[in-house]
Amino acid sequence: MAMTDLLSAEDIKKAVGAFSAAESFNYKKFFEMVGLKKKSPEDVKKVFHILDKDQSGFIEEDELKFVLKGFTPDGRDLSDTETKALLAAGDKDGDGKIGADEFATMVAES
Repeated sequence: MAMTDLLSAEDIKKAVGAFSAAESFNYKKFFEMVGLKKKSPEDVKKVFHILDKDQSGFIEEDELKFVLKGFTPDGRDLSDTETKALLAAGDKDGDGKIGADEFATMVAES
């Protein structure tokens, strides 16, 4: 399944483009712009599984760095600062990674 099966290619392009500058990433604005906030819990979980590149059931810090590339190959890598901020925002149980439920909560709270 491709991200464009769930989200509009135009919305993805706009959202990724809006955060093309280094240190500009804001996950709340990004999730809203990309249309994720309006999706059903099932679709949010499907997006999670696309971003979980190693299919471990979690999005680890090394996968978070490339989260924009998960939406489009043109996306930039997040900086270490942005990656750590995103992990801190999503990792509710403090295990150093984001599970599917934590991801769904992040999207819902954005």
